[in-house]
Amino acid sequence: MEHPPDAYPARLVIDYPESRDRLSVLLRIPFAIPIAIISYLMPVAPLLAVSLAVEGYIDDSGSGWFAAAFFLPLILMLLFRRKYPRWWFDFLLNLSRFQYRVAAYISLLTDQYPSTDDEQSVHLELDYPDAEQLNQFFPVVKWLLLIPHYIALVILGVLAFLATIVAWFSIVITGRHPKPLFDFAVGVGRYWLRVEAYGFLLITDRYPPFRLDA
Repeated sequence: MEHPPDAYPARLVIDYPESRDRLSVLLRIPFAIPIAIISYLMPVAPLLAVSLAVEGYIDDSGSGWFAAAFFLPLILMLLFRRKYPRWWFDFLLNLSRFQYRVAAYISLLTDQYPSTDDEQSVHLELDYPDAEQLNQFFPVVKWLLLIPHYIALVILGVLAFLATIVAWFSIVITGRHPKPLFDFAVGVGRYWLRVEAYGFLLITDRYPPFRLDA
C-alpha cells in the first residue's frame, strides 16, 4: 500500500462498503460473540498459561515457559539491549490486524466476518522500528505523555459509539452506512492505532498527531 514519506508509522484504512447485508447488521451482536471471544483470548491465553504454571496446574516445560518468554517486557529489551525483536513485532502486527478486523465488524464498518489470516477490507500497517533510532528511555514515560490523548479518546469513543447506533438504524432501514459516520469511526480507530503504536507497541518516538485523517 503506497503512502507518503512523512506518513505516521501506524496506518489504518478500511474500504467503504457500498451495499450492506441488513440481516447481518441486524444480528451483529450475536454473530460477533464467537470471534470477539477469540480476539480477546489470543493475547490473554499465554498469560493464563503462565498463571496456571505458577499455580502448578500445568508443568513448566511447555506452554508456560513459552508464554513467560513471550511476554518478557519489551521495555527492558529497548532499555538494556536497544533491540526490538522481529518475532515480537510480527506477532503484534498480525494480532493488531486481526483485532482491528474484529473491531471493524463489531462497529458495523464491514459485513465480512473477520478472518484470522486474510486482510479483507481492513488494511493496517505498522513500520518495523530501528531500535537504535528509538530513545531507549522514552518507553518508561510514554504512557504519561499520552494523557491528553486518553482524554480525547474517551470523548471520541463516546461519539463513535453514538455514531455506530445511528449507523445501525440507517443500515437496517436504508441498507447504507452514511459516509460521514463511516469516515468518523475509521478516523477514531486510526487515532487509537497511532496512540497504541507510540505508547504500547513502542514502534515510534513520533508523538501521535491530534487528528483523525490518514
